[in-house]
Amino acid sequence: MKIIYGSGNKNKLQEVKDFFNNNKIEVELLSLDDIGFTEDIVENGKTFEENSLIKARTIKKYCDIKGIKEIIITDDAGLCVDALDGRPGVYSARYAGDHAPQEVTINKLLQEMKDVPEDKRTAKFVCVLTAIMPDGELIVSEGETKGRIALTPGVMGKLTFGPVFISDDYGKIMNELSPEELKHTHREKALIQLLDKIM
Repeated sequence: MKIIYGSGNKNKLQEVKDFFNNNKIEVELLSLDDIGFTEDIVENGKTFEENSLIKARTIKKYCDIKGIKEIIITDDAGLCVDALDGRPGVYSARYAGDHAPQEVTINKLLQEMKDVPEDKRTAKFVCVLTAIMPDGELIVSEGETKGRIALTPGVMGKLTFGPVFISDDYGKIMNELSPEELKHTHREKALIQLLDKIM
C-alpha cells in the first residue's frame, strides 16, 4: 500500500515512517517532494480539522490532475493552552512570527504565562489527521496529549513547544521522552485511529 503524507517536514515524515515500521505495517510513504507537489497551501482555517482538510483537498486536486491514485493523509497540529483560551492553537507554527527561532517562540509563551500559577498551566497537544481515499471518501481522526506548561524550558530542539510541555502520561518534559514513550503522543494516537478506519 502506498500513502502520500502531505508534509515537507522531514522530521514529521520520519516519525510517521517509524510508526509504520514499529507497528510492522507495510506502507510505502510518499512525501510531497516524491509526487512533485510544490504549491504553497494557504492554511486559513479556524480549526485543526479545517486546516487538515484544506491541505488534503489541495493535494487531492493536484493528484487528480496528475493521475495519481493513492491514499492521501494530511495533518494539522498544535498546542492549546487553557490559560491562554486555547492559544496558540492553529497558529502554533507562527505563534511568534513566521520561521521564528524556537527560543523566541518559547520565551513568548513563558512571558505570556509568567503570572499563571502552576496548577493553572494545563495544556494539550492536538493532532487532526484527514485521509482522502482514491474514491474521494474522507476519514478524519484526532489524538491528544495532555499535560502542563513548565515554568522554565528543558532540552531544546525537536518539537517547537517540546521543551516546556510536561506530559501527564510520564511527568516529563516532552523533549526528554524516549522513542518508546513518544509512540503514545497525539500524532500516534491519531494515526492508530485512522488506520483502524482505512485498513
